[in-house]
Amino acid sequence: MNIRNIFCGLPSLPRTIVAITEESELVPCSNREEMVGEQLVTSWKYIWKITNFSSLSSVKYYSQVFTVGVHDWRLLIYPKGNRANSLALYLSVADPAGLPDGWSRFARFKLTLVNQINPGSSKRKETEHIFTARESDWGFTSFIPLRELRCSRNAYLVGNTLIVVAQIFVTPPPASVPASAPLAEPEPRNTPTAMVTQTDSSTLPPTLTLTDTFDLYFTSLEKLLNDAEDRPGKLTQCSGDRWSDVLTSEAPSLEEVENAKRSLKECLSDIFKLNVKDRLAEAVSILSLAQCGLSADQQKSIKAFWANFDEFTSDFLIFEQDNAEFELQKLIKDQMFSTMKKNHKTHLSFKQLMSNLAKEEEELEANMEGEEEFKEKLEGVQGRREKLISEWEILMVESEEAKSGYKAQKKKVEEAEEKKRIAEERMSRSTTAWSNLKALFC
Repeated sequence: MNIRNIFCGLPSLPRTIVAITEESELVPCSNREEMVGEQLVTSWKYIWKITNFSSLSSVKYYSQVFTVGVHDWRLLIYPKGNRANSLALYLSVADPAGLPDGWSRFARFKLTLVNQINPGSSKRKETEHIFTARESDWGFTSFIPLRELRCSRNAYLVGNTLIVVAQIFVTPPPASVPASAPLAEPEPRNTPTAMVTQTDSSTLPPTLTLTDTFDLYFTSLEKLLNDAEDRPGKLTQCSGDRWSDVLTSEAPSLEEVENAKRSLKECLSDIFKLNVKDRLAEAVSILSLAQCGLSADQQKSIKAFWANFDEFTSDFLIFEQDNAEFELQKLIKDQMFSTMKKNHKTHLSFKQLMSNLAKEEEELEANMEGEEEFKEKLEGVQGRREKLISEWEILMVESEEAKSGYKAQKKKVEEAEEKKRIAEERMSRSTTAWSNLKALFC
């Protein structure tokens, strides 16, 4: 079979596609790195296309080896089932026998069996696992019943071709092993394997043992803790620690009271902002101890405000956080929507290109000048059509992923909007307290 080189415009991807048999190809489609909390998550997506699927005679097959998170992986499929009447799909460490003692790697991955007529009906399953030398394979023994797979209405097998999309997220391992269905027994060595491109091991980072992985994680956690301790005190610390000397001292002098009143008035001159909380706390804490220079209503209002100061500032902080989260989720949703629109425009251009190729082929057949010349031109048209179909298949899979992500993101936006609404309601009571204080001192 002629294996096509399709890389979705990623120059960093390897330039050789190696098949497990003449009936298979693995196409790198996308990769990215992003911070999730304090962890760097590496994400790769591959499209595994297997032609002449019904003619596969071996019990199981591996994909070519690919690298995610510095380590080598491959996909594993049982076309006739693994001790069950279901298609079996797994993610596998490429060379478990060569791993050092204590090696482990946590990975979350999603496998999709593509419905080639209606991608929205594709079969998807997601799981996670800590891979080790002893548990080097993980996935789904019963991904889909074979009778459903072979049913033409389901469009999983079109032209005797099966398409599997694998998306892998690799992060440092958590403290405990995620629960998941156990896989089959360890793989025997007579499984057809992918050809591996030789790589200079001196250019690769050293393999992390389990101890190294935990040490790396807790080192980053330590940094987070140290950074938090170096920051200014929180609101509760402000009233409990920073102003402890004020709270335990004698009543402030009249001059101190007047200075505190001026400072408070300046804070009250605008809507409350978190960047004035320290100055506000200092003024209110002094005035809460004042025995002169304040009216009875002012004293009562100040003491009540100081008693609820942490809750007051917390309401504003929570609203700012929830509002920022809502805007972020909305931005992500809008970006996904733009991606879908862009993919749809690309689809329309592909459709026009296919129509042009069909017309070109018709013209060649109608105006054939010589058999050899005709064959050469026709082969050129067919080659362009083949490339276009391949790119179209990838666009279809990516578009379905974008659509699914957009639907999920819409729910996140709705949830974030509801949290923002609740925070806004809570903040309204703090706004009222702020207005009452302003009425007494301004």
